[in-house]
Amino acid sequence: MTCKKILFVSYPLLAISEHSPGGAEQVLVTLENELFQRGYDTWTAAANGSQVAGGLVETGAPATVAEQLAEREQEHNRLIFQAVAEHRASGRPFGLIHDMSGSFWQMAAEVGCPALATLHLPRSYYPENTWKKTAKNVSFSCVSASHMHDFGKIQNLFLAPNGITLSKFVSEPVVSEEREYFLWLGRICGEKGPHHALDVAYASGERIIVAGAVYPFLYHQKFHAREVLPRLRRAKQRTRFIDSPSFAEKLGLLRHAKALLLTSTVAETSSLVAMEAAACGTPVIGLRRGAVPEVVREGVTGLLADSFE
Repeated sequence: MTCKKILFVSYPLLAISEHSPGGAEQVLVTLENELFQRGYDTWTAAANGSQVAGGLVETGAPATVAEQLAEREQEHNRLIFQAVAEHRASGRPFGLIHDMSGSFWQMAAEVGCPALATLHLPRSYYPENTWKKTAKNVSFSCVSASHMHDFGKIQNLFLAPNGITLSKFVSEPVVSEEREYFLWLGRICGEKGPHHALDVAYASGERIIVAGAVYPFLYHQKFHAREVLPRLRRAKQRTRFIDSPSFAEKLGLLRHAKALLLTSTVAETSSLVAMEAAACGTPVIGLRRGAVPEVVREGVTGLLADSFE
């Protein structure tokens, strides 16, 4: 029987919407909206103020510091269990819980229905003992072939590559006039490498726009102050920073960029922004690592390199 009532579980610290810069949040919003449009009864457990197509289980105020994670997770999980119990008591229980938070699935034995956990992070980010006590009602999905290869033999592991809502990006003709800047787009943090993109643009004499969000966590803010701001000042008129662009702003930036720079310092498990760039007719210049070669067709939708140099 097809499951028609689904509860999506988001990362607890921040509200989610189509404007979210994080890949996991974008995938959740895209998938939830698509299933809602197809007639599924979708619900999402996420921080207060989140914007989704179906029902919303608000699990508390967004956090202001990462140190609140343990406290927020406890509140988040308590309200999820409460919602699961209330829907079961109403006679319309959830048929599936799809966890994109990275951790809720570890309590899935207590929810009494099938659970699917999408693994967005590299395997090295998870403690080795994570997989030793997995409840029988839990399945896992990886987001690219290289990602799945890294996980190896884990019980109930499947491949479900990330994707985008193509119609949002190809509703207008591809921009054909001269494009004048490189673009870096994403979360402003060390592993995403905006500082490397600024170095590449500076060394090549190109203009660059850096667009993204600095999350309200101290280590992100310190990275931005230490690595990004000095490079923005160094480039002077050849660079611009756009804080937390809306979806419409992001689309405009992608459609008019000479190229998107993909400069992550870790192997990407997928790359939504590379897919979005391709849909806008904008080439990607990135490192040949992780899932990037699965997303970028070299010589057609972009160029791949083996080093920042």
